[in-house]
Amino acid sequence: MVDESSWSDVDYLRASKPFGWSYAVSKTLTEKAVLEFGEQNGLDVVTLIPPFVFGPFICPKLPSSVDATLKFAFGKNTQLGLVVQTPMVHVDDVARAHVFLLEHSNPKGRYICSQCLVTFERISELVSAKYSKFQPPTLDSLKQIDGVKLPDISSKKLLDVGFVFKYGLGEMVDDAIQCCQENGYL
Repeated sequence: MVDESSWSDVDYLRASKPFGWSYAVSKTLTEKAVLEFGEQNGLDVVTLIPPFVFGPFICPKLPSSVDATLKFAFGKNTQLGLVVQTPMVHVDDVARAHVFLLEHSNPKGRYICSQCLVTFERISELVSAKYSKFQPPTLDSLKQIDGVKLPDISSKKLLDVGFVFKYGLGEMVDDAIQCCQENGYL
């Protein structure tokens, strides 16, 4: 379980250069810089760290997080490889958490905003039960897969100050698939 005390290892990312390494490095260095600037200048700076953000979207192109998560749900390789476990959050809960922290009387530092740890099996079960036309892999075939298991991340700090998640995995999947269908991506 990872919490707000954990940071991406910038040196490791720069040396190994996995997919998306420059994005992770820039986000980590930017967050550290803004928190340090706030501390040096007496500003209350708060950051919100989401995992894979899933759900509907309003941008003109398919967001990479939605694309990767749909590939995850349908049992396809992503640019990260075959992800078999990842933390997720609904896009609307991320927006709600931002507003919540803006309105909170005394927020401090970093907050993780992750609703659930999702396994490949769980999301495939959900998709196959409700969207049979997509035919995700069978559970038996999933047991044979050895893929990337991203660690769970804790939203305890956010929950402890009173935030409540509104959307679960079912809504994330339904909202993303509906939005993709409306925009011609499925």
